Amino acid sequence: MFLNFFQQKIYNNTLSQWLIALAILVSTLIFARVIYWLVSVCFKQFTKRTESELDDLILKRIDTPVVFGIVLIGFRFAVEQLHFSKPIENYLQRGFVFMSALAITWFLTRVVRAGIEFYFRQMQEGSNGKNEAEMMMLGKRASVIVLWTLGVIVGLNNAGFDVGALIAGLGIGGLALALAAQDTVKNIIGGLVVFIDKPFRIGDAIRIKDIEGTVVYTGIRSTRIRTGAGRVVTIPNAQFTDNAIENISLEPSRRVIQRILLSANGNDFTKIEKLIDSIKYYLQLSAEIESETHLVFLEKISPAPEIQVIYFVKPNQHIHHTQTTLHLKFLELIQQNGLSLLLPETSSSV
Repeated sequence: MFLNFFQQKIYNNTLSQWLIALAILVSTLIFARVIYWLVSVCFKQFTKRTESELDDLILKRIDTPVVFGIVLIGFRFAVEQLHFSKPIENYLQRGFVFMSALAITWFLTRVVRAGIEFYFRQMQEGSNGKNEAEMMMLGKRASVIVLWTLGVIVGLNNAGFDVGALIAGLGIGGLALALAAQDTVKNIIGGLVVFIDKPFRIGDAIRIKDIEGTVVYTGIRSTRIRTGAGRVVTIPNAQFTDNAIENISLEPSRRVIQRILLSANGNDFTKIEKLIDSIKYYLQLSAEIESETHLVFLEKISPAPEIQVIYFVKPNQHIHHTQTTLHLKFLELIQQNGLSLLLPETSSSV
């Protein structure tokens, strides 16, 4: 009676055959975890002797696809214990081939992503790491898209599907999509150019066309710049391939030209001379500018006296803070020397 129970047929297979197939599948899952644990322990002992972190990164990321691959093999053996009709066996065979291709793709994707992470970690050691972190994420996403696309195509082709017709259909749709996304593609290419050429990094002050500010974010499609007014301007990366980029932060020092136009009653040239000497003396003592390169001279005497001040702000100083400090001092010196600025004429109408 007990043996007859296991001889009952369910979908052309006895209950004992189904239990054997299930036991093989469960045993394979346990076996996969044990084997991977043993191999990882041995491999970790080996990686401790190497200086490179690449093998450690790969080992951490390939556990799931390796276990999945072993379980897939166990599933194949379990299915062989059962009997199905020809159409079902054909579908199971195709499914096994397709899933095997996906398992291999999964494994390769993990390895490639580990390699990309290792490469960018090496690059971050000699830089601020902000741009590299963004491009590392981009590299990982791109590798996933490319490898999984190829894996699915190869898997479908080996499983017996007509991939040519599928690709032809996708090609027409892809062409229409490419035409509609020309600007996006240009921006992506611009982002790659920024990453490869490195004309600036996050935190650098740059000028492109009429926009000047500090780079706060660099992405694959756009870059964000915070202007002196505190506003954030988003610039498509395609602009960086078509326009000149001025990296202000790379200047050995930043030149500032300030013109001081005195009022008409400031024709006392003795006072003007004293004012010039006072400005020179203050600039000489200032620790925020290059002390040997500043110039202070009388540029014009008509229609009103005009003093021109040229100085160079040191690269480690905040340009706007330095300008504010110096120019407030200039106003104080003008007042101390009994002079005043020439104010623009104003008119009113009723």
